[in-house]
Amino acid sequence: MTIHSPLSANTRHAFGLSAENEALTELSAWREYPRVQQPTWPDEQKLGDVFDRLRSAPPLVFAGEVDLVRSRLAAASRGEAFLLQGGDCAETFQDSTADRIKNKIQTILQMAAILTYSASTPVIKMGRMAGQFAKPRSSDEETRDGVTLPSYRGDAVNGYEFTPEARIPDPERLWRMYTTAASSLNLMRAFTGGGFADLRQVHDWNRGFVRSKGYTKYERLADEIGQALQFMEACGVDFEPLKLVELYASHEALLLDYEEALARVDSRTGEIYACSGHFLWIGERTRQLDGAHVDFLRKVRNPIGVKLGPTATSDDAKRLIDLLNPEREEGRLTFVTRMGASTIRERLPKLLEEVKADGAPITWVTDPMHGNTITSSNGYKTRRFEDIMDEVRGFFESHQEAGTIPGGLHMELTGDDVTEVLGGAGELDEEGLTRRYETLVDPRLNHTQSLELAFLVGEMLQRAKRD
Repeated sequence: MTIHSPLSANTRHAFGLSAENEALTELSAWREYPRVQQPTWPDEQKLGDVFDRLRSAPPLVFAGEVDLVRSRLAAASRGEAFLLQGGDCAETFQDSTADRIKNKIQTILQMAAILTYSASTPVIKMGRMAGQFAKPRSSDEETRDGVTLPSYRGDAVNGYEFTPEARIPDPERLWRMYTTAASSLNLMRAFTGGGFADLRQVHDWNRGFVRSKGYTKYERLADEIGQALQFMEACGVDFEPLKLVELYASHEALLLDYEEALARVDSRTGEIYACSGHFLWIGERTRQLDGAHVDFLRKVRNPIGVKLGPTATSDDAKRLIDLLNPEREEGRLTFVTRMGASTIRERLPKLLEEVKADGAPITWVTDPMHGNTITSSNGYKTRRFEDIMDEVRGFFESHQEAGTIPGGLHMELTGDDVTEVLGGAGELDEEGLTRRYETLVDPRLNHTQSLELAFLVGEMLQRAKRD
């Protein structure tokens, strides 16, 4: 396939390739850069066939939607909006059902209602959904009982079952990733546009939550929201528009074959959009300045996120700005910090101050999940709710110290009652992890823990406004 082997300008002209094909062909230059976290596909011909099918398939999102997300994130960078980004650590084909998707959307809507009232500012609702089917791994191989096999890299690449057959990377899974993402997006649009997101219904869900055992301490804030809604109704506010919400899809742009195949040229502007999702991010493991992921994503028009861990320096951040946002455009670049509760207050303020001096517009978001992963005494990969909340507090404190704007939360969560994160008002202990531990990769906040976090962050936002 010519798309896998970039042609020279003279060759493209000789074959009469269109400007659109020429622009898309330029994207494949990422193959000339150091690549990490990419599967070793055993069948190149099969990969090429799937690539061609994806190239001719309809885009999953559209340029106009992406432009709107960029404008929303620009507002968050100025403190005029707040991003709530949440969803699975790694989506699976099996669990991409209507009920599971509905539960995640419900959780995000409930959290957003709490944060909107608390911050007195619009909340950008974004799911780690409809594309988060692949995950980077710390090792290419996994060993169990003396048997070594390739690591599970997400349903988009191979199977979770620990067998030689399941662990072979299969390009056909990229096509299933596309079709599953398409059906998930269809449900997301239906739920958020068909009355499910009615603000009054969302508030009733939250009222039910605060009446539960252990959560009555949040009743005051819920009552305030209820009074505000009653006041709006008494004033004759039309609630019909409030039944509709914007919900955007995001994922880590990990599998570059997939991302390239779904890139499209906008007929309005001639610019390239990654049409696999509205917002894409580069992970901590793939943000190499001379790497394939940075090269690919700097060429697309989408708003882009980059994860920054505790080893990230201001020089790293500034060079990423130069590569990914040389025009210093608002809403283009989001830095998602994942420092860990024990180090955030030491590392983040200096990073914020030095990047601030550069003058580039950045939307700063916290991921309090990935820096706080531990292993329980009974062998479960988990996190402590208290550590997650402490990193969120450290995030807000660091921004206050640096005089910068905290722009949002990036969470791994589910709408189901799983038992994967320790603590919270429900006091989940290590023995409780055994009850319903379902994640195949990283632990997620369950429904009640997610709402508890939203109420706690809401109280922090209210205090910050008073101060």
